Amino acid sequence: MAKTVLTVDDSASIRQMVSFTLKGAGYEVLEAVDGQDGLDKCKQRAVDLVLTDQNMPRMDGITLIKSLRGLPSHQTTPILILTTESSDAMKTQGRAAGATGWLVKPFDPQKLIEVVRKVIG
Repeated sequence: MAKTVLTVDDSASIRQMVSFTLKGAGYEVLEAVDGQDGLDKCKQRAVDLVLTDQNMPRMDGITLIKSLRGLPSHQTTPILILTTESSDAMKTQGRAAGATGWLVKPFDPQKLIEVVRKVIG
């Protein structure tokens, strides 16, 4: 059975690229348009990995991570941040919130697949 990845990004083009890349590598992909949508989807369904942007309307990535870590079902779910943000301060906030890792946009599709495989197989 394919592992499920939830990609959370307010950019439709980024969601499409991530989805296309991961589906091509054999993963099932769910999409959410912002952090609140991502949180709602995680409450409805188990996922193996969350891949989230940082800067989004309604709920940003750090807030999403903190919210997910507060749910018993997602305390250990791997969460990767995929964002244009690359400052050490922002990365520190991400780690403190419970992020598993950090990837910077624009992303290399092969590197994304490598990281996802390393994290969830």
